[in-house]
Amino acid sequence: MAPYACHPARSRGRLHPEPPSRLRDAFARDRDRVIHATAFRRLRHKTQVFVAPEGDHFRVRLTHSLEVAQIARTLARVLQVNEDLTEVVALAHDVGHPPFGHAGEEALARAMAPFGGFDHNGHALRVLTRLEYRTPAWPGLNLSWEVLEGLAKHNGPMAHPGWALAEVDREWPLDLETHPGLEAQLAALADDIAYCAHDLDDGIRAGLVDVEEAAAAVPLVERLWQGVRQTWPQERESQRLVPPLIRDLIGEMVDALLAETRARLQRLAPEFPDDVRRAGEPLVAFPEGFIPELERLRAFLAQRVYRAAPVDALKAPAARVVTELLDAYRTHPDEMPPRWRPAPGAEATAVARAALDYVAGMTDRFAAAEHARLTGMRVFPPDLPL
Repeated sequence: MAPYACHPARSRGRLHPEPPSRLRDAFARDRDRVIHATAFRRLRHKTQVFVAPEGDHFRVRLTHSLEVAQIARTLARVLQVNEDLTEVVALAHDVGHPPFGHAGEEALARAMAPFGGFDHNGHALRVLTRLEYRTPAWPGLNLSWEVLEGLAKHNGPMAHPGWALAEVDREWPLDLETHPGLEAQLAALADDIAYCAHDLDDGIRAGLVDVEEAAAAVPLVERLWQGVRQTWPQERESQRLVPPLIRDLIGEMVDALLAETRARLQRLAPEFPDDVRRAGEPLVAFPEGFIPELERLRAFLAQRVYRAAPVDALKAPAARVVTELLDAYRTHPDEMPPRWRPAPGAEATAVARAALDYVAGMTDRFAAAEHARLTGMRVFPPDLPL
C-alpha cells in the first residue's frame, strides 16, 4: 500500500477493546460486521429514487450501496490505499437513510426540528454505534476508529455536527474539523459516480427520459453516446446501447477523478494518513474543468428524474406516512416494540428521538403497513406494492 494509506495494524483501535481475529484484519472484520448488520439488510426495501418500483431491475438502497462499494474498491486498488476500509465506508454510507429516500428524510427533518433535527449521515453513525448490536457487552458494532471517522466526514469536515453525530463524537472524538483519510474520500466520490450514472440508467428504463433527449441536454452524455453509436453502427435499437453508454459514463468519471487525484497526491506528497487529513483540501476530486459537465448531468437528473411527475406524486404520501408515524409513536410510545421505547417518564426530546430511531430504521413497506395499522388509512395508490 501507499505510505498515506490507512493500515489496519496502525489503526486507532475500537472503543471497546477486542482480541484480534485469527483470519481477518481490523478493517476486513468491520466490513463483514456491516454486511451482517440488520440495518444493511433493510436497505433492500428502501427507496433509492423510485418508491416500490414496479420492475425488478431498478436500484434500491442496497444495490446502490453495492455498486458504490465496487467503484470505490477499484479506485482504492488503483491508488494503492486500503481496499477493505474504502469498501466498508462505501457499504455503510447509507445505513442511516429512512424509508422513502429523500422525501422521508426531509419530512423527518422538519418534524424533528424542535428536537434537534435529523440527517441520515449522523443517523448512520447512531445506527452503527448504538442501535445495532452484536453482543450484550456493548451497544453498536464496535467498529474501528477509521471507519467511524470516514463515515462521519466522508463529505468533508463537520464544523457543526447535528445532535446524533455530536453524541458519537463526545464519546469517542473523530477529529471532525479535519478531512478524512483517502479511503473515505474515495467512497464519497464513488457515491457521486454511481448515482449520476445509475439514476440516468433507471430514468431511461422507467421511461422518464429518452437517451437521445439526455444526449441533447448534457454534453458529456452526448459525447459518449456518439462514441457508442459509432462503435455499434449496425444496432438500431437504442435501448440495447444504454448499458455501454452507462459503462462509458462511469469510466469517464473514474478516469477524470484518478487524473486529478494523482495530480494532487503528487503535489502534496503525503507520507502518512494524517498528512491527508491535514491537507486543508480534499485530495480526491474531479478536475476543475470537468465539474461543469457533471453539474449539467446533475441538473438534468434533478429536473427530469428526481422531479418527474411519477416521482413527485409519491413524495407527499411518503412524507405523510413518516410524519404521522413519528407523531403516533411520540404520543403512544407503547405502540413501539419494547426495545425501542423510551424510559418511563422520559422528557419530550428523548421520547421523540426514540420514536425517530424506530421510524428511521423502517423499510418502505413496513412503514406503510405500520401507518395503515395505526391510522386505518392507505395513502399510497392501490396499485403500488406497499
